[in-house]
Amino acid sequence: MIHDLHAVVSLIETGWIGKEILVIGDIMLDHYTWGEVERISPEAPVPVVRVMQQSDQPGGAANVAMNIAMLGARATLLGFCGDDSESGTLEYLLRAAEVQPHFIRMTGQPTTTKLRIIGGKQQMLRLDREHTGGYSEDGFSALKAQIETSLQTAGAVILSDYGKGVLTEGICQFAISQARAREIPVLVDPKQRSFRRYRGATTICPNLNELSTAAGISTRDLDALLSAGQQMAEDLGLDALTATMSEKGIALLRPQSRFIAPAAARQVFDVSGAGDTVIATLALALSGGLQMETAVQLANIAAGIAVSKVGTVPVSADELLLSIMPEIGHQASEKVLTLEGLRARAHAWRQAGEHITFTNGCFDILHMGHITLLESARREGDRLVVGINSDRSVSALKGPSRPIVGERERAQILASLSAVDAVVIFEEATPLRVIEALRPDVIVKGGDYTEATVVGANEVRSWGGRVKIVPTVEGFSTTRIIAKANTPDISG
Repeated sequence: MIHDLHAVVSLIETGWIGKEILVIGDIMLDHYTWGEVERISPEAPVPVVRVMQQSDQPGGAANVAMNIAMLGARATLLGFCGDDSESGTLEYLLRAAEVQPHFIRMTGQPTTTKLRIIGGKQQMLRLDREHTGGYSEDGFSALKAQIETSLQTAGAVILSDYGKGVLTEGICQFAISQARAREIPVLVDPKQRSFRRYRGATTICPNLNELSTAAGISTRDLDALLSAGQQMAEDLGLDALTATMSEKGIALLRPQSRFIAPAAARQVFDVSGAGDTVIATLALALSGGLQMETAVQLANIAAGIAVSKVGTVPVSADELLLSIMPEIGHQASEKVLTLEGLRARAHAWRQAGEHITFTNGCFDILHMGHITLLESARREGDRLVVGINSDRSVSALKGPSRPIVGERERAQILASLSAVDAVVIFEEATPLRVIEALRPDVIVKGGDYTEATVVGANEVRSWGGRVKIVPTVEGFSTTRIIAKANTPDISG
C-alpha cells in the first residue's frame, strides 16, 4: 500500500506540471534495428535477422530526461556530444518531447551511440560508438557555467553517470555543492567502482551489482550488502542510499533504518532503461515534497512498467496513474475529484483505450433507484463518472430545505460504490461544463428523461458518443423518503 496516496495522486495528475529537473551526465543515442529471425547463416553459426524497421531513442542521461518529460514535468539536459548527425538526431528527438537540451559539442569526437539488434523481442547484439579519451578543460568550464545557470530554476538535480567521462569528481562535487547550497535535492545514478565522488548527494541509486562492487560484498549475502549500504550512506553524508534490487524491489537504506518496497509481479521483456525510470520518478517525487519512503514506492511501480516494455521506452504519467488505479479504487476520497483532476484521470483512462460513461443528479439520500441507475450506467462503459449538484445548486433546484445530505457527504457516499470510478461536484444548474470537459462516450439518464431533455445530448453526439435512457425503478425517490420521514406515526 502506498504511503500518502492522496499526495501521490495529486502529484501525478497535476503537481508535476511546471516542475523542472536538471539532468547532467552521459548523453547517448540508442539506435534499434528490429527484425525477425527465421534461419541460421550458412557463413557462420549466427542467426540471420531480417530487418523490418529501425528506430532511434535518446539514451543514457537523455533517457532520464525523456522519462521526466513523459511524466509531465520539464527537463533540462546538460552534457557533451559530437558535432555529427547523431547529435542532430538526438536534439530533434529531445525537443520533440519538450526536453530542453544544452549540448556542449566537441569537434572530432562522436556522439555516444548504441546500436541494438532485436530479433523478435530478444536483444541479440549491441554495437557501441563512443569517445573514451576524456574532455577538455574548456569543455568542463562551459559545463560548469551551464550548471550554475540551470540551477536557478531546477527543483531537483540528477547526475546520470554512465562512465563515459562527463561526471568527473570535480563536476560531481561542483554540481552537488551548488545544488545543496540552494536546498535542491541531488540524486545520482552511479557507474563508478567507488562512490566517493558523489559524497554529499541526497541519495545514490545503485543496482545490487553496482553496490556489491562499491562495497566489496557479494550479492549473495544480501543482508550484509544492505548493511554496507547503510554504512555507506553515513560515510558519504547521504540522506539515504537507494538500492534497486530487480525482482526484490527497491531498498531505501538510511544509517539507522531500512525500508524495502517489494516489486509487483510483472512479465519482464527488457530491463534496459529501468534505472533511468527509477531515478526520474524519485527526483520528481522528492521535488514535489513526498517523503523518501513514498517516493521509493512510486519509483518501484514505475520500474515495473519500464521492464514490461522492449527497449529504453520512457514511462508516462498516464501509465503510472493507471498502475495505482486499483489502490485509488479502494479509497473513496481519491475518487472525489476537481474538474482539473477529472480531466487528468479521464486522459489516463482513454490512453488505455477505456470508454467513459457519465451520469448526474442531486443524489440527496441515496436509494434503490439511484443504485439501479448507477449500476446500469456502469455497464455502458469501462469507467463511470458521476456529476452531483453542489448544495447551492440543489437548493436552487429543490428549495431551501434541500439538500438533506451535504455535498461532501453525498460525494463520498457515491465514491464508495464499486460501480463508480469518479465523482465531481458542479455549482451550475446543469452539468454541461463538466460534460464538455470530460467528453464522455455515453451519457446515461433515468426513464423520466427523453433524449431531447438530456443536458449534453447534442454535445456528446457531436464527438461520436451516445445517450442511453434506462428504466426508472418505480416507488423510490428522495422526495418520497422525506415525506415518509415527516409523516407522524399514529399506529400506537
